[in-house]
Amino acid sequence: MEISVTFRHMEPSTELKSYVEEKAYKVKRYIDSPVEAHIVLRVEKFRHIADMTLSIDGNRIKAVEQTGDMYSSIDQMMDKIEEQLRRLLSRKREYKLENFKGGDLLNGEIEAQDKLTESEPNIIKTERVDIKPMDINEAAMQLDLSKRNFLVFTNSKSKNINVIYKRKDGDLGLIEASTK
Repeated sequence: MEISVTFRHMEPSTELKSYVEEKAYKVKRYIDSPVEAHIVLRVEKFRHIADMTLSIDGNRIKAVEQTGDMYSSIDQMMDKIEEQLRRLLSRKREYKLENFKGGDLLNGEIEAQDKLTESEPNIIKTERVDIKPMDINEAAMQLDLSKRNFLVFTNSKSKNINVIYKRKDGDLGLIEASTK
């Protein structure tokens, strides 16, 4: 486990650093894969803020907590991290390829909803997305962790761009792009 601790607007303390590192190492009991943890401890006026970003297998978990005491902030931040990590790991167990219902995800079928209007549609918002390579299970898990209704990714097996999305019936759909 690789841990980096940064102090901002406060004097670096070996006691505080060892305390937060000891707390962060407890996270390692949940996972076997390599983990990177970046912790920022900072003081702003009377607020003591602990901020942690954890990188595990391409997933990021982040928690920020602020109280009047740095040790309390660290403890509360770690509670949040552990809860998110438990959810992430339980979702990983749930999302196995054979658990998808009806084969919609495997067949790449989507529901067509035609809404025809006489005027041309206006582009209201343009959004840029980073396309990361991952397998279908990981994409489904990432989609479930996010607040979005879809996720664009590169399928690590086929190397094609795919879109996984939440259907109205609660299942997931997969669009597999291919060039002809």
